Amino acid sequence: MSTRSLSAVNLAAKLATFSEPWQPRVVGEFNGHDILVAKFRGAFVWHSHEETDDLFLVLQGSVTIRLRDGEVVLGPGELFVVPRGIEHAPFAAQEAHVLLIERRGTPNTGSRESAAPRREI
Repeated sequence: MSTRSLSAVNLAAKLATFSEPWQPRVVGEFNGHDILVAKFRGAFVWHSHEETDDLFLVLQGSVTIRLRDGEVVLGPGELFVVPRGIEHAPFAAQEAHVLLIERRGTPNTGSRESAAPRREI
């Protein structure tokens, strides 16, 4: 067992290590899933995940999850799960900090060709 797995993760400290929006960073692992933090700013591409749901938990700021038939607005402490196969496009008018939990290997754009690389911090 590694020391990392026995230490608390300070999400604010991890988020302070990078500034690029839409470039999630892995901060932990859980039963075959990555726990990630990301900064959202502006609009992200429309996409879907055919094999997995997409979980968003807002830590700071406001995020709108645009859906083809409406939208869900999230503030700090609120989460939303986009069911697999549903097209969505996250949006943040100003920088927002978000925690994501995804099955390891899930491309953030729904496509391996255009996805952000997996980065651990």
